[in-house]
Amino acid sequence: MTLTRYNASAATLTKNRTSGDWCSLSGMCVTCVDGCIGMCEIGKSAYRGHEVIYPQPFGIITTGSQKSYPVDLSHFNIMGTAVGAVGIEADSDKAIFPNVDLETTLGRHDDIKLRLPLVIPGLGSTNVAKENWDSLAVGSALAGTVLTIGENVTAMDADSKVEDGRVISAPDLERRVRLFKDWQRDGYGAIVVQANVEDSRLGVLEFAIEKLGADVVELKWGQGAKDIGGEVKLKTLERAQLLKKRGYIVLPDPTDPGTIEDFNNGVFNEFERHSRVGMVEQESFLETVKHLREVGAKHVSLKTGAYRPVDLARAIKFASLAEIDYLTVDGAGGGTGMSPWRMMNEWGVPGVELWTLTREYCRTIEAQGGYVPDIILAGGYILEDQLFKGFALSAPYVKAIGMARAPLAAGMVGKTIGEAIDSDELPIYLRRFGSTREAIFVTAEGLRREFGDAYDQIPTSAIGVYTYYERLAQGLRQLMAGTRKFALRHITRDDIAALTVEAANTSGITHIMDIDKEEAAKLLAG
Repeated sequence: MTLTRYNASAATLTKNRTSGDWCSLSGMCVTCVDGCIGMCEIGKSAYRGHEVIYPQPFGIITTGSQKSYPVDLSHFNIMGTAVGAVGIEADSDKAIFPNVDLETTLGRHDDIKLRLPLVIPGLGSTNVAKENWDSLAVGSALAGTVLTIGENVTAMDADSKVEDGRVISAPDLERRVRLFKDWQRDGYGAIVVQANVEDSRLGVLEFAIEKLGADVVELKWGQGAKDIGGEVKLKTLERAQLLKKRGYIVLPDPTDPGTIEDFNNGVFNEFERHSRVGMVEQESFLETVKHLREVGAKHVSLKTGAYRPVDLARAIKFASLAEIDYLTVDGAGGGTGMSPWRMMNEWGVPGVELWTLTREYCRTIEAQGGYVPDIILAGGYILEDQLFKGFALSAPYVKAIGMARAPLAAGMVGKTIGEAIDSDELPIYLRRFGSTREAIFVTAEGLRREFGDAYDQIPTSAIGVYTYYERLAQGLRQLMAGTRKFALRHITRDDIAALTVEAANTSGITHIMDIDKEEAAKLLAG
């Protein structure tokens, strides 16, 4: 089985000359011809060098790994049943899918309320996140879910003010927090402010707690898409110099006279901003959590990526010792920044394996009598069957599922449709539904009735996110009703079955031919 297509990808805008014939080992064309202009990864790297490391075009895309892993969520099926009901009376008039309860809570005291078990686990300073923030903030708030402001937002804001190495004003961060809070309903959902190494040095979390009233602050170990710091591209010399001054790694050096001359002469037209990698230590982590609580943090969380298993164990152990509110375990492979494309495909513990280990480590902590934080799983989830499988795979510790690229995609589609409505340029594909917001978006009329005059302030991009979430909610309710589980807490590992021996061995989920074997034998013999 070929796991990765080397040397050509839409992500790096490269392709093989011999599109149908390429070497499975290297990814090179079977015949590499002298005279080729260089369309493949090798060829493009010959003239653009390090630029080809990153997905393109930066700023208007999100990116996900192309690698086909030996085990993924499609290698499990959901097991329905014809009898009974859990969490509701076993009555055909009551055990109907609209009655499935999708509300959940997060935190040591179960005081972060979610209408739907969905979290956006971190969209930060990238252009695509900033340009689409309104859709995410308003849509998440309306749905009663969690939205995380990712790393580097404060320092990337040219209007932020920093004195003596500490932030004292952050207009973009403040706008992002306020926008969510303005549309938050009945205390459901939460806005989270996340920090990496540079943010911590600037005191971003302290500022968010004391000045912005952030609901949750989050520490971050690494990325969901990579195992190095966050990266973006910079188009101006002034911006590159500002970020270098604020402590970032900027390449090439924007203060070097030769670099400045080359930039001004058009030798190159963009800089790269890189964040540093963190150095995790138990004592400093515990001290940081304690400090954040002392300055007023109501809730503290941690996000970790798909590092090696001992690092996952470290994250769960430290989270237990600090008694943080929740831990997000993010599988590698997707992001909004300029994550190295090969790294997105080739590093880390894959999702199913990572989430299986998460459950095993949580069980170990629990068996020792330790505190187990609420768990959020992330990494490639987009539809309701995957949400269900995530809950089942790491049951009973999972309280919500994290998604970023998917709701961002829904928001971008909503924005595009809104622009088409305004310009009266709706394609036939959409005109078959109508020509107004209320005709095209199935949730819009309900929002109009609920919000009255304020409805006009809801952007179509946010309606796109809200409507996408509505689909996930109904789909998940239907799957749960089919398994006769009428609340999230009732989902268990035997609600799914492994379709391959490898999936069963990897996850510990029972193989499809072995599930219910004893129960079926007893029934047949009775």
